[in-house]
Amino acid sequence: MTPSERLDATFTALADPTRRAILARLMQGEASVMELAEPFDMSQPAISKHLKVLERAGLISRGRDAQRRPCRIEGAAMADAVGWLEEYRQVWEGNFKRLDVLLADLQANQGKA
Repeated sequence: MTPSERLDATFTALADPTRRAILARLMQGEASVMELAEPFDMSQPAISKHLKVLERAGLISRGRDAQRRPCRIEGAAMADAVGWLEEYRQVWEGNFKRLDVLLADLQANQGKA
């Protein structure tokens, strides 16, 4: 998967509120599919589909512990998305700083008139 495809998969996975809630739960520690399904009014197969999307995006991984397949959150894909967003934050921050300087100059020039 290319970096662009990975970023697309991450943002697609994060676009769904159920998947974001699953990630929030996994921030507390690993959980089984049944544990993840508990707070939702949906079937275990529906939760499994959400987990597959999260797994394909690299946001979670699934292990094997006897009969249990615990899910755990993974940080690399999220770190890539945060890095991408950070680049844009820096651009906008620079634009706002330039705007602040321009507004200060305009206010100073108005005071001279």
